[in-house]
Amino acid sequence: MLLLWGLCLGLSLCAGSQEESRSWSDTAEQVGLRVPRQLRLLQRLKTKPLMTEFSVKSTIISRYAFTTVSCRMLNRASEDQDAEFQMQIPAAAFITNFTMLIGDKVYQGEITEKEKRNGDGVKEKRNKTTEENEEQGTGIFRASLVIPSKDKAAFLLSYEELLQRRLGKYEHVISVRPQQLVGRLTVEVNVLEKSGLTSLEVPPLHNSRQKGSGRGEDDLGPPPSTVINQNETFAKVIFKPSVVQQAKIAQNGILGDFIIRYDVNREQSIGDIQVLNGYFVHYFAPKDLPPLPKNVVFVLDTSASMVGTKLRQTKDALFTILHDLRPQDRFSIIGFSNRIKVWKDHLLSVTPLNIRDGKIHIHHMSPSGGTDINGALQTAIGLLNNYVAHNDIEDRSVSLIIFLTDGKPTVGETHTLKILNNTKEAARGRICIFTIGIGNDVDFKLLEKLSLENCGLTRRVHEEEDAGSQLIGFYDEIRTPLLSDIRVDYPPGIVEHATKTLFPNYFNGSEIIIAGKLADRRLEHLHVEVTASNSKKFVVLKTEVPVEPQQVGNDVPGSPRPKGDGEGDPNHVERLWSYLTVKELLSSWVQSNDELEKEQLRQRAQALAVNYHFLTPFTSMKLKRLALHTGGLEDVRGMSAATGPETVMQSLRGAGPQPGPTLKKLYDPRIKISKTSVDGDPHFVVDFPLSKLTVCFNIDGQPGDILRLVSDHMDSGVTVNGELIGAPAPPSGHKKQRTYFRTITILINKPKRSYLEITPNRVILDGGDRLVLPCNQSVVVGSRGLEVSVSANANVTVTIQGTIAFVILIHLYKKPAPFQRNHLGFYIANSRGLSSNCHGLLGQFLNQDAKLTEEPAGHGKNLTNSPLLPAGATSETILKVKGHRVPVVWKQRKIYNGEEQIDCWFARNNAAKLIDGEYKDYLASHPFDTETTGI
Repeated sequence: MLLLWGLCLGLSLCAGSQEESRSWSDTAEQVGLRVPRQLRLLQRLKTKPLMTEFSVKSTIISRYAFTTVSCRMLNRASEDQDAEFQMQIPAAAFITNFTMLIGDKVYQGEITEKEKRNGDGVKEKRNKTTEENEEQGTGIFRASLVIPSKDKAAFLLSYEELLQRRLGKYEHVISVRPQQLVGRLTVEVNVLEKSGLTSLEVPPLHNSRQKGSGRGEDDLGPPPSTVINQNETFAKVIFKPSVVQQAKIAQNGILGDFIIRYDVNREQSIGDIQVLNGYFVHYFAPKDLPPLPKNVVFVLDTSASMVGTKLRQTKDALFTILHDLRPQDRFSIIGFSNRIKVWKDHLLSVTPLNIRDGKIHIHHMSPSGGTDINGALQTAIGLLNNYVAHNDIEDRSVSLIIFLTDGKPTVGETHTLKILNNTKEAARGRICIFTIGIGNDVDFKLLEKLSLENCGLTRRVHEEEDAGSQLIGFYDEIRTPLLSDIRVDYPPGIVEHATKTLFPNYFNGSEIIIAGKLADRRLEHLHVEVTASNSKKFVVLKTEVPVEPQQVGNDVPGSPRPKGDGEGDPNHVERLWSYLTVKELLSSWVQSNDELEKEQLRQRAQALAVNYHFLTPFTSMKLKRLALHTGGLEDVRGMSAATGPETVMQSLRGAGPQPGPTLKKLYDPRIKISKTSVDGDPHFVVDFPLSKLTVCFNIDGQPGDILRLVSDHMDSGVTVNGELIGAPAPPSGHKKQRTYFRTITILINKPKRSYLEITPNRVILDGGDRLVLPCNQSVVVGSRGLEVSVSANANVTVTIQGTIAFVILIHLYKKPAPFQRNHLGFYIANSRGLSSNCHGLLGQFLNQDAKLTEEPAGHGKNLTNSPLLPAGATSETILKVKGHRVPVVWKQRKIYNGEEQIDCWFARNNAAKLIDGEYKDYLASHPFDTETTGI
């Protein structure tokens, strides 16, 4: 097991062959030879691992973005090479999954609770991953590894984020930084917004790490090779530059951000409210309202460290901002170093004369002395409090401080906690503080807390970036307040676990987002009420939102089996809710100074993050070695998450590739693999979701036996048979022989007779026309409600009429041991279309429930939800199912559905008493036998 520990920036690949190059050139110099630059470059290129593929697929559903990055590398050298995979991700994103393939070894990430003590996890020197948070709007995921000689490595990283609306646009940023020319480089972004797209633009690649103000970048159009297709609600953007096009952008590989900006249609004043499977999200972004007057104090650091470019750029920006103030606004200016320099002792109205005098005052500011942050804030708050106290109470306005510094507190009060307490006590929640930190020496955590505790925002400007443009961009976000004191109410008995519903201000071009969970899914209407202040009026908005009984299941990237409270599969609204809730808990934890409260917030955030597979400061990711024996990454369940939201989008859009209800897929069976399965030696696993029980058993058949796994020929017209192949048992095994499934046969009798014969090497589909599909190539075929999807050397997914789905995993061995055979595993992904009369070794349990009790009956203890039994009690555990009473024991079994092991209740003795009848009753006479049994 490997431990994910420790975040950074860019997407680069660092080869570990520098020692070899250095020693080679040193030797050459010792014998008096001068190594030509071209030879040194050639040698470095020869030994550096080659990135053969870099692709990013991002799907945005109602502002919530699922992004999956995949990268493949090749070590062409004759010896093992160190390499490093890096990916820059947005600071607001949560990593949800990481999978790594090195040679024939597969490692998959698992989100777990982070231990309070360090050093408990296993660390491996050769292969490791690192995840660190940086305080600058982006973060770096890094994985260092050793690629064996002449071998390949592949990575898949998934993360999720909720896009924030700024300056009237949502901005989705994807880092494209391979730092070498890549044979196959693809970025694909799919956007689905049910309320409709009003604009979509793709600016040129942006090289800076900071996004800037968003002004003046879009004139040149999208990057070369970008293709944009869109309609009213959906857009697909593909950036696929050839090697030649990449070289024109940058000779050593692309280094920049691929950006998509868009906005959506807004017709309802109360906002867009979406309800899905027991969860709702409310987007509130009113428009066409008169702006509120704002009382703003600009507080500018003029300490000695601001000398030169930083102060000059900041002054120029303030000149621009002063001209942007509205006639109804009030303003003042404070410069601070070790002394507080107040322009006027009161707020001034916006007139041409006052603006001119303010500019003159800013022009004469000169840098000197230290940094009195506490004194500057107290003075600014005092100015605003005095103005509000002497102003007409009915004149509703917004009070703001825009605070800019490049340092730490060095003069006056320097203790961080006291500065925070002093500021909070003076502001009393009536003044919002917006902070900007410039450079590397700034106390960014202090600025972040100042903004969090005082209803503001914070930004960081890097040393090499233009502070003036950042300040203007930041001001643009808050220049037009439209509402204040916003409160959003939902019926308390109907809505539970709602995210924050109180907001001090709403600024034009932004958006308020609230998510929650419904206590009753059968609710027909959701009542929503919004109250807020606008200028001198009190605004009340009410509506009744119809709740449609929509049940759209979907698996999303980043979490192979994300857990949720709702029935069925989680959805994008549920994940948005969990994302927002975790973010708010983390924010509350940062603000809290009470140790008990901090611990409670930490535990709540940690539990939710583990449940939804979010990598946060309170969780860690451990890489588990998977016991898979196939030739490609596609067999790892986490890998298939790259296509996760595709069918979700298809369902929401209501349009499949062909008309007709049977082709409207409600989920993608290629993603979901259920526990109900038979695989390996073979091991049978049955899931009882209602009672949350998992039961497993073995069937010791003979090579050549054909087992009837699913038998529903008379009703749904579906039969599944599996033929066994034999192999010697391992030397240390207790069995005489092993058996595996060599062939899975699926027979379909409705609406038209057809059959599938699946082996590890090929799929034969006969639906009138015989079709042979090799298993080493990915392909999708289908007609008349039957779809067959082959994922190369990984799995075969069979979907029947959109309501029945089976997944057949392909297990291949490069160098099989004597007891190993290439074989198949059979998994039931969707059984809704199978009838209540369905039978077979697996089929008989699909419409059943089970219960656990302890014997003797006098104990009467129900163990349905008990994960473990007390020591010594296993022999007394009885499983009740279908009228049978079956002794079971608690076990951890290895299965092959992407997990190393599974906890289950094991039925001994060849499943005697568990299955109806005997083993021989489930033997078919030939692979295409659909004869119903007498049991």
